[in-house]
Amino acid sequence: MDLRIFTEPQQGASYDDVLRVARATEDLGFDAFFRSDHYLRMGDGNGAPGPTDAWITLAGLARETSRIRLGTLVTSATFRHPGPLAISVAQVDQMSGGRVEFGYGAGWFSAEHAAYGIPFPPVKERFDWLEEHLAVITGLWSTPAGETFSYDGAHLQLHDSPALPKPAQDRVPVIIGGHGKRRTPALAAQYATEFNVPFSSLPDTSDIFERVRAACAERGRDAGELTWSAAQVVCCGRTEEDLSRRATAIGRPLGDLREHGLAGTPSEVVDALGRFAEAGVQRVYLQVLDLADLDHLEVIASDVLPQVG
Repeated sequence: MDLRIFTEPQQGASYDDVLRVARATEDLGFDAFFRSDHYLRMGDGNGAPGPTDAWITLAGLARETSRIRLGTLVTSATFRHPGPLAISVAQVDQMSGGRVEFGYGAGWFSAEHAAYGIPFPPVKERFDWLEEHLAVITGLWSTPAGETFSYDGAHLQLHDSPALPKPAQDRVPVIIGGHGKRRTPALAAQYATEFNVPFSSLPDTSDIFERVRAACAERGRDAGELTWSAAQVVCCGRTEEDLSRRATAIGRPLGDLREHGLAGTPSEVVDALGRFAEAGVQRVYLQVLDLADLDHLEVIASDVLPQVG
């Protein structure tokens, strides 16, 4: 099982804060560093000093790390025009030497759109955008060198694009996820290399996986081509005192974290990860909410990672 570190910088973190965590992620042996793509803190507070832009951040990390995979979980289709976004992601992939992964979704947090004047249409229209954006972004990346790309959709039209620059990778991994019952599985079956279920119970995770497998079968795609992943908040400590301190630092009751996340002693976290593995999860994004607590990463790396990674 791959273990990846997943952060939420919009809650209050500078680029330097994020860089420290990314470097620790690499030094401690984790597979990847991912960040959210949000422009507004969730919950109380103003999110100072943030927000930081996801793809500008990843461009910086691409030059200041050397091994770990880098990506978003997930970029919102409402934030950026797909043509320039395809250019940005391809450039960051080049800057990293081919280590970028691209998580993409329809967007859901209406308050951040209102705060920064970003259009936020109804959910059906957002999924319409997402579908066309995926077609355009992957089409631009996959167009053979020397050829042009055109697209005539309901919302987007591209004419004879040179489809440059190209990513360093032959295929940038595309991560699609969520809880949608129809369009999300269909989009995953068509475009995804990985499907992610965020912050869900084991039964719900299994049910969502089955919907995606059914969508793959309907499309004639081998579901075995997909990587199956989950995201869960993590709170790990060697003592109850450490656990209580870490839960307090992120404003979450420890009992709730134990019931609904990956929380407890290292052995408890290993057992919980084992249950996810039995449900078919191959990769887990560990949501780390206190970016100042690098000792937390060290505990996971030394006591959990060797048993599951």
